[in-house]
Amino acid sequence: MFKKILIANRGEIACRVIKTARRMGIATVAVYSDADRGALHVAMADEAVAIGAAPAADSYLVIDKILAACRETGAEAVHPGYGFLSERAAFATALAEAGIAFIGPPPGAIEAMGDKITSKKLAAEAGVSTVPGYMGLIDDAQEAVRIAGDIGYPVMIKASAGGGGKGMRIAWNAEEAREGFQAAKNEAKASFGDDRIFIEKFVTSPRHIEIQVLGDTHGTCLYLGERECSIQRRNQKVIEEAPSPFLDAATRQAMGAQSVALAKAVDYASAGTVEFIVDGDRNFYFLEMNTRLQVEHPVTELITGIDLVEQMIRVAAGEKLAMTQDDIQLDGWAMESRLYAEDPYRNFLPSIGRLTRYRPPEETPGYTPGDRPTMPVVRNDTGVFEGGEISRFYDPMIAKLCTWGPDRAAAVAEMRRALDAFEVEGIGHNLPFVQAVMDHPRFVSGEISTGFIAEEYPEGFQGAALPETALAAIARAAAAMQVMVEDRALRVDGQLRARPAQDIRRSYVVTVGAYSAPVDVRLSAGALDRAGDSPVGVDVTDAGQANAALRVAWRPGQTLAVIHADSRAGNAGDPAAGEGEAHQAAAPATYKVGLRQDGFRIRTRGADLRVAVCAPRVAELAALMPEKLPPDTSKLLLCPMPGLVVSLAVAEGDRVEEGQALCTVEAMKMENVLRAERQATVFKIKVAAGASLAVDDVILEFE
Repeated sequence: MFKKILIANRGEIACRVIKTARRMGIATVAVYSDADRGALHVAMADEAVAIGAAPAADSYLVIDKILAACRETGAEAVHPGYGFLSERAAFATALAEAGIAFIGPPPGAIEAMGDKITSKKLAAEAGVSTVPGYMGLIDDAQEAVRIAGDIGYPVMIKASAGGGGKGMRIAWNAEEAREGFQAAKNEAKASFGDDRIFIEKFVTSPRHIEIQVLGDTHGTCLYLGERECSIQRRNQKVIEEAPSPFLDAATRQAMGAQSVALAKAVDYASAGTVEFIVDGDRNFYFLEMNTRLQVEHPVTELITGIDLVEQMIRVAAGEKLAMTQDDIQLDGWAMESRLYAEDPYRNFLPSIGRLTRYRPPEETPGYTPGDRPTMPVVRNDTGVFEGGEISRFYDPMIAKLCTWGPDRAAAVAEMRRALDAFEVEGIGHNLPFVQAVMDHPRFVSGEISTGFIAEEYPEGFQGAALPETALAAIARAAAAMQVMVEDRALRVDGQLRARPAQDIRRSYVVTVGAYSAPVDVRLSAGALDRAGDSPVGVDVTDAGQANAALRVAWRPGQTLAVIHADSRAGNAGDPAAGEGEAHQAAAPATYKVGLRQDGFRIRTRGADLRVAVCAPRVAELAALMPEKLPPDTSKLLLCPMPGLVVSLAVAEGDRVEEGQALCTVEAMKMENVLRAERQATVFKIKVAAGASLAVDDVILEFE
């Protein structure tokens, strides 16, 4: 077995590999760019080597620098993680020539299957079902339009060396094919150093289901079940689960057998993934093979009890797999939510900056990826820390939050609880959106497809709409917390001397969005004095005369409030609970709480709510106040994200039409085309190509 390995990657996957290596007694070496000098993976590793400037092309993608780091530290093997050099046959070959083991498949398999064009041809030759398309190289946008027309719209334009949703576009007509070809080509060049493009038929309303394979150098190759990856945005996965709620045993076996046959055809060894699209009749078609560890591998580990990173290391060291296909058993259900640095309220545009607060939910003590869970599990794979920065140079992933339960409903419920307790501040992030998806009836039913986000959120995400029962529960909790705020103010001001031995009673009007109701609060004599760090017991009565006995685990200044309610209070704000459950005992609700001058900011289950808690007379007067309108920005094109201006498509004086491209901004390796929202004339252009912009910087003005 190796004594020391180098991880040629960064972020959460580097940290993930380090954890398994440490458990196996293997020393680790991290590499880092100038932007990652203070990164978590650098702190976790036993040694760390600087490899260059912040752009990946100057550091993580430079093979010679990785080899030099191996020589400097004496690393015997390299784990590439995913992305960067993980699917470069030239990298595996260079390591072999230097006498360093590659913790991944042989170069021939990478070359054959890592290239999407070649892999589709090999898949077809091996008898694997494939999607109709054009597998040859495409020279220019005009040829792309012609080929797309021959295949029939819609089509998928994809980078041959692509992955992670980069270098991919769906085109529904010739104009989108022309524009998408160039954008995909640019992204592919920037992300992978390879701008080859191919086109295939886009299957409408498909599911994206992939098979995990694992092989050794002694001829054994197994499949470890499937992962459902259909919740995607812009071809980038957001939520994954294992197993799929759609597959039956026969389809699973057929997909697994084809995946193994394809892997054996190229003498595959190590962990890899064969991806399929599956239609409503469970017909499946090969998409691609990823010759590396997948981002979503934790859900497979949770349902199989197999540490895939450990197996990759053992295979690279020449060991035989210590399992057979009959040993692979799928137990329970696992969910993964990808937490991205992207603002869902701004059409998921990238966000960068400092993590002023980063508090993940507590992970299950003692769990490791090689365990078979017997009780609910929370696992958080991350590569960031509170106070760290999210850079514009790399992928926007912050963390992968995973849960396991004995069935799908239990895994989802555990994910809801974990997301409720996950605190991230300082940047835009998609946590509220993921929370909303977890409660969406269509997701809960398992009736999903790759079009889920586009179909269910066609106008983008503006926050979840909670039912009135949830808003009423929030109002009751806010009224109880307001008593605590007032009590603390009296203590700080020194106005509170000996408290009379009598109950505390308060009456408020609480407004939560469109919901407003009077709420009466009663605390028994001495409740706040006796509480200490224990929950405060509160009796609350709202406008519906619903009497609730609450236990409030919160103090002013704390950012999480846990509200326990007895059966009279219903489901404590759980929007996933049905009307028929309104009088059953409920799990506690967890709210993210911020103080406001007139009450609270409360965030829960994808909703971001302003909660006003006022005395009845104040509420009467507040209702008469005029609404403050936001400034008019209709004549400005504002930069929606921090990024680099790639190109400007208009000039001063140009007349533009609705939907016309105005400017392209690159952020986190993705190109974003900004378009005109209406007819207008360009009056003034404020920036030039190459300019670095912040959020809401003015790009141009309209007349």
